[in-house]
Amino acid sequence: MANTKSGVILIALVSLVAGMVLASKLDLTPASLAAVAVNVPRTNSAPLTGPIDATTFRTIAHDQSPTVVSIIIAGHQKRSQFEQFFNDPQNPAPNRRRGNGRGNGGGANDEQIIEGAGSGFIIDKAGFVLTNNHVVEDADRIAVKLDGMTQLDEGLPAKVVGHDDLSDVALLQLTQLPKAPLPEAKFGDSSQMAAGDWVMAIGNPFELSNTVTVGVVSSVGRPIQKTTGRSQNMIQTDAAINRGNSGGPLLNIRGEVIGINTLIYTEQAAGVGGGGNVGIGFAIPINQVRDMLPGLKAGKVSRGRIGVSIERVPTPKDLAESYGLPSQEGALISRVDPKGPGAAAGVKIKDFVVEFNGQKVHDDNELVNMVIATQPGATVPMKIYRDRKPMTIDVKVGDLDLAAEASANTFTTLRAMPDVESKKTALGIFVADVDANIAKQLSLPADKRGALIVDMDPNGDVMRPVPPMDLGAVIFEVDGKPVANAKDAVDAFAAVPVGHTAAIVFWEGGEMQLGLIKHH
Repeated sequence: MANTKSGVILIALVSLVAGMVLASKLDLTPASLAAVAVNVPRTNSAPLTGPIDATTFRTIAHDQSPTVVSIIIAGHQKRSQFEQFFNDPQNPAPNRRRGNGRGNGGGANDEQIIEGAGSGFIIDKAGFVLTNNHVVEDADRIAVKLDGMTQLDEGLPAKVVGHDDLSDVALLQLTQLPKAPLPEAKFGDSSQMAAGDWVMAIGNPFELSNTVTVGVVSSVGRPIQKTTGRSQNMIQTDAAINRGNSGGPLLNIRGEVIGINTLIYTEQAAGVGGGGNVGIGFAIPINQVRDMLPGLKAGKVSRGRIGVSIERVPTPKDLAESYGLPSQEGALISRVDPKGPGAAAGVKIKDFVVEFNGQKVHDDNELVNMVIATQPGATVPMKIYRDRKPMTIDVKVGDLDLAAEASANTFTTLRAMPDVESKKTALGIFVADVDANIAKQLSLPADKRGALIVDMDPNGDVMRPVPPMDLGAVIFEVDGKPVANAKDAVDAFAAVPVGHTAAIVFWEGGEMQLGLIKHH
């Protein structure tokens, strides 16, 4: 049996080609782009009730297909080192893959000419179209094909008005309009959707325009981590979604948009590109997109940031009890950016957040959504538990800058694991003392030494820490007990009862972090 691998992938259809088909004779008028405000469609929050009959889905397809467009892009994309190797005609390796990218000599061979196909939908007669950012991010030219246009039609030229990397949403505007008025999509209320609700997807899979598929909502509020390293709550559906469906609408039984189709989950044979629909697709909730439209039109979506990381696992019951928490609901701070707004307000690792800006925090994902939805510059109260006592901290929310956040991620690691005498802890973690050379390599705080992790017994009596502590991490504290050397770590781990979840403070990647570890 072939080895397989699983993943969540973006679903724009991309091929390596020389150019685009340009053969249309459209009756167009230039669009007036000066100071045109985008019309935010009204949200229908009326309950989804009523019978479904033989004409329900036919009616939705007939009425809403005209609002759905195909988006064709042409542009340049940097080739990966893998692609450059296999496309290099001088590479003597057997069975090499040859792409269709055209090089112009020299450094131009590092780029490939691409054509991409995706989907979108019209939200305003002024020519505004919503789609995914990954559909258009590498575009030099964008053509939008309306319902009824053929493969020989060039489509309408468009430009990107605004985009957002985190949500993967882009707002386009046609730079030429047809003489006939454009249809407009209607917005439903994505917060009303629940598992089992009927939905329809319309899009451009494999450049088969206005393809209609029907299914149900499989889950709502599904946190999906994307390439930014941050997760987004998404609607999961089993309506068939394939490559090219990116940016198309997910509709409720009234024909209202409740999501933008963005990702699919695939299992694919190793070495084989692509992967098709397996009944697991994801859509961005339209309520989230609706709230971003003014920012997209202005060219910038503002989001809040407090400069902390939180544990991405449910709070264990025994940990909640040891923290003196009223329940397991809340979010545990696992890292604090020393230069961030949280640190300036006095937030510390091991703080447990139960309220943010007057709203109860049920879990880690909810806190993230509350923070990013807060206007930068606002000062908000955050209720926490620290040392078994409740307290409130006022935090001035900063501005989330994904590019700056990514560039700030610097990592300090050991050049080589030292040949040192180690001690085995009760949980199967081997630790050693930290000397001055190791402390310098890892940029440890001047007043810290701790115990260096040099190995882990795969058969040890421990659940792998969350987040994982890698070899080369330095333990500073185990369940509140300070660790200054290997012996301290051995003693502290020996005191962890079987079945207990211990909080571990450690140094990794140049910063202090918190991990949870359970003694089986």
